Amino acid sequence: MKRFVIGLAAMSLFATGAIAADLAARPYVKAPPVVDPGWGWTGFYAGLNAGYSWGRANTTIAPIALPFPAVQFGSSHQNVDGWLAGGQIGYNWQVDPKWVVGLEGDIQATGERSSRTVTTTSTRYGSNIIGLPIGNDFNSIASLTANLSYDLQWFATFRGRVGVLSDPQTLWYATGGLAVGEFKYSSATALGIQVFGPGLGGVTPVGAFNFPIGAGVSSSDTRVGWTVGAGVERKFTRNWSAKLEYLYMDFGSKTYFVGTANQADVSFHDHVLRAGFNYAFNPTPVVAKY
Repeated sequence: MKRFVIGLAAMSLFATGAIAADLAARPYVKAPPVVDPGWGWTGFYAGLNAGYSWGRANTTIAPIALPFPAVQFGSSHQNVDGWLAGGQIGYNWQVDPKWVVGLEGDIQATGERSSRTVTTTSTRYGSNIIGLPIGNDFNSIASLTANLSYDLQWFATFRGRVGVLSDPQTLWYATGGLAVGEFKYSSATALGIQVFGPGLGGVTPVGAFNFPIGAGVSSSDTRVGWTVGAGVERKFTRNWSAKLEYLYMDFGSKTYFVGTANQADVSFHDHVLRAGFNYAFNPTPVVAKY
C-alpha cells in the first residue's frame, strides 16, 4: 500500500510539471500612456471680456478756396478713448506639451467717442464793411472753424494665436490678423469775419459775419484694417480660464466728403487692453509618448 501511495504522488508531480511546461509564457503588456488629467488645451472655447481702449484719429482737412485771406487748417490729432465689452469664440490645438496654436474671433461694443473744434485765424487785412478784401475803410480778421466728431461704434477681430506654456496651466501667446470696425465721422465748417474800423488801423468792432461754408455732414462706414497683440491666459479649473490681452489695431486712412468744404483724410488706430474669461468645451489632455 505504501508503495502505491508513493507512486501516485510521483505521477501527480510529473503531470503538474508537464502541464506547466505546455503553458505559454505570460505576454508582455505595455504600460498605458500617461496623460495630464486636468490641463488639456485642445478644443473649442467661448467667453466674455471687457476693458478700455485708447484710440487716435488723425485728420487732415483739404484746403478751402475762399476770397478771404483765411489760414488753412493743419493736421489735427484727437484722442478717441472709451470702454469696450464683448465676447470671443475660438479653437486651440495643443501640438505638444509646450506649444498651443489656435484661431479666435471676437466682437466688441465700444464707448469710444470724441469731438473737438479746430480754429484758424488770419492776420488783419484791409476790407470793406462786410469784410471782403476790398478797400481800406475797414480792416477784418477771418477765422475758419471746423466742428469734428469721431465714433468707433463696434469692432471685430479674426486672429491666429501662437503660444507657449510656462506651466500646464499658463499660456503666453502672440496674436494677429484682421480687424473690422464701424467708424462714424462728422464735420461742419464755418467762416467767420470780424470787421473793425475806422480805417486800416481801427480796432473798434464794427460788425461780425458767420458763413456755414461746410454744412454739417456725417458718414458711418465699415472700415477694414489689421491687428497684432499679445496676452496671457491661465486655467484655474479644467474648463475655466482667465486672460489679460493687449491689441493694437490700425484701420488706415479714408477720405470723407470729397469736393466739399468738409473734405478730409481721417486715419484711425487703437490700443486695446482687456480682461476676460473662457469656458473650454471638453478640453483634450495631451498624451505623453514614451
